[in-house]
Amino acid sequence: MECRLGCGACCIAPSISSHFLLHPNGKPAGQRCKQLDENNLCKLFGKAQRPKVCFDFKACEWICGNSNEQALITLTELEAETQ
Repeated sequence: MECRLGCGACCIAPSISSHFLLHPNGKPAGQRCKQLDENNLCKLFGKAQRPKVCFDFKACEWICGNSNEQALITLTELEAETQ
C-alpha cells in the first residue's frame, strides 16, 4: 500500500522517542510533528535527518484503513495500547 499524500496520521498520533530536527526531546503522542508542512507532507521525507522509526514505518491497510481519519484513530489506539 502506498501512503495517502496529505494524511499525516503517522506524524501526529504516535510518539517518537528519538530526537530529531525541531524536536530535540522527541515528539509526544498526539502532537503534530513540526516537520509536517501545511499539506501534511513530511519536510524530511527522503533525507538523512528523518528519524529511523519514521523511515521504518510502512503504510498498510490494517493501520491506514480507507481514510485519513481511520488511520489517525487506529494509530492513536495503537499508541495508547503500547504505553
